[in-house]
Amino acid sequence: MKMFYSMEPAVLTGRIFGLDAQLLFDLGIQAIAVFILFFAVGYILINPVRKALEARQEKVKSDLANAAKDREDAAKTKAEYDEKLARVDEEAKEILSEARRKAVKNEADIVAEAKEEAGRIISNAGREAELEKAKVKDEVRLEIINVATLVAGKFVEEEMDSAKQEQLLKETLEEIGEDTWQN
Repeated sequence: MKMFYSMEPAVLTGRIFGLDAQLLFDLGIQAIAVFILFFAVGYILINPVRKALEARQEKVKSDLANAAKDREDAAKTKAEYDEKLARVDEEAKEILSEARRKAVKNEADIVAEAKEEAGRIISNAGREAELEKAKVKDEVRLEIINVATLVAGKFVEEEMDSAKQEQLLKETLEEIGEDTWQN
C-alpha cells in the first residue's frame, strides 16, 4: 500500500476531516502497538525501576527507624552520662568533705601533739633547771667548805686576835671573789 500525499487540498468526499478507513485502521494498529510497547517497556523497564524505588523507600524507612532508635539510644546514653556526672559531682563533694574532716582532725592531732611536746619540753626544762640549781648549790657548798677550810687553816697557822682574823677573812674573800658569795 502506497500512500501518497499530495499538496492539493483534500476533496470532500464524505470523510470526516479527510480521514479514511485505512488511516483509522493504521491509527488503531499504531495505538495497539504503542499500548503493547508501553506494557512491554513497563514490564521490562518500569517494573525494575519501581522495584528499585520501593527498595529505596524501604531503605529510607529503615534508615529513619534506625535514626529514631539511635536518637533514643543517644538520649538514654546522655541521661546515663548526666546521671554519672551528677554522681561524680556528689562523690567529689563527699571526697572534699572527707578531706576537710581529716584535715581538721589532723590539725587537732598536731596541735594536741605540739601541746604535749611543749609540756614535755617545759617539764624537762624545769627538771634541768632544778638539777642545775642543785648542782650550783652543791658547788657553792663545796666552795664554802673550801673557803672555810682556808680560813680555818689561816686561823690555825696564826694565832691572832680578832682584828687580825677580820683582816684575814677580808683577804680570803677578796681572793675567792665576792661574786661567789653573792650568787
